[in-house]
Amino acid sequence: MPETKPTTSTGPGRVLVAVYAIFAIGATSRSAVQIATRFDEAPLAYSLSAVAAVVYILATFGLARGNRGGRRVATASCLFELAGVLAIGTFSLVDPAAFPHATVWSAYGKGYLFIPLVLPVLGLLWIRRTRAR
Repeated sequence: MPETKPTTSTGPGRVLVAVYAIFAIGATSRSAVQIATRFDEAPLAYSLSAVAAVVYILATFGLARGNRGGRRVATASCLFELAGVLAIGTFSLVDPAAFPHATVWSAYGKGYLFIPLVLPVLGLLWIRRTRAR
């Protein structure tokens, strides 16, 4: 019986898609409420939360699809997410006044148990592990 390659629809891949989906729903809901009700309080933070929501949605669908196009979308999303977490995380610590309210990526995702920092790394590792040879 030939050995089958793991995919995003099995085992750890399924968990990864589920975690991204949870973050997509959470970030979308949070940013929508913040933008609709308090945008004037922290426009930068709330706009960045909306950007994070879009990134999480794209990563979720890309990983869930698992085909060549989906993997490209997921790879680009994870790379953008990692760059965003590192940039926003650093900026939010260097200039806290610019972030009177936290974003998903503030302080490297401290408010979310640093999952936003770890998630794109796990996503990229999983994409690499499951790529076609």
